[in-house]
Amino acid sequence: MSKWQLAETFRSTSGDVRWESLGQPGQDPVVLLHGTPFSSYVWRAVARSLARHHQVFVWDMPGYGTSEKSAGQDVSLAAQGRVFTELLAHWGLEEPLVVAHDFGGAVSLRAHLLHGARYRALALVDPVALAPWGSPFFRLVGEHSEVFEQLPPTLHHALVREYMSSASSPGLHPAVLDRLVQPWLGDPGQAAFYRQIAQADQLCTDEVQDRYGEISIPTLVCWGQDDTWIPVAKGRELAARIPGARLEPIAGAGHLVQEDAPAELTAALIAFLQHPRQRPTTR
Repeated sequence: MSKWQLAETFRSTSGDVRWESLGQPGQDPVVLLHGTPFSSYVWRAVARSLARHHQVFVWDMPGYGTSEKSAGQDVSLAAQGRVFTELLAHWGLEEPLVVAHDFGGAVSLRAHLLHGARYRALALVDPVALAPWGSPFFRLVGEHSEVFEQLPPTLHHALVREYMSSASSPGLHPAVLDRLVQPWLGDPGQAAFYRQIAQADQLCTDEVQDRYGEISIPTLVCWGQDDTWIPVAKGRELAARIPGARLEPIAGAGHLVQEDAPAELTAALIAFLQHPRQRPTTR
């Protein structure tokens, strides 16, 4: 599949973070946040499209993708919120446009509400934002991560492929699935996969979900209508909690909207990011 590499490194409080920017410096900045168990790779098509008119920043969270994976590493949502705030300062971005998917949504919300990160506008794509969250599989692994870490590599590989596949409604291209699974293979990758699940604590969203009414920036909530990981009803609830937020349902897409409907998602994001203060017709 298409080449995707992050050439830059930032030393964060949770380990080395790999990042990259696309587009011309000085253009309106947009930062993209991935979720779990993914990486910045899921944003490749959207990032390249946005880079025609924006400087686009992408990064792999500590413990994910090509960023550092190490024993004892803090990869919790709380840690990722702090790291994101550090990155914004490192990049010198005071009020960027922010687009966040899945756990990245929780990271961006925590950074904004708890750490004072300022955004010009925020687009949330099937975010982890409201309790309860976590599939039965996710909760099972979280409760027994030390057992799953000991799975034979072939069984672990099969488990991760099946889990990753379930994020898509129409199904993932085999080469894309291979690329998404690859960071979780081998001894460091396998340990990192179960580490990030074990550290996923709903308290991290409980701390902020009653504060969504304080959000005063333009906010768009995009949601795959066929999302089986987090139902679209959560999207309607979240949009209702954020003043002025609009819900953009995306037909034919599951949780991994970037792969299932990249053109539709990109169109919705471009329209919003170009005119975030404009109030489109409510769906």
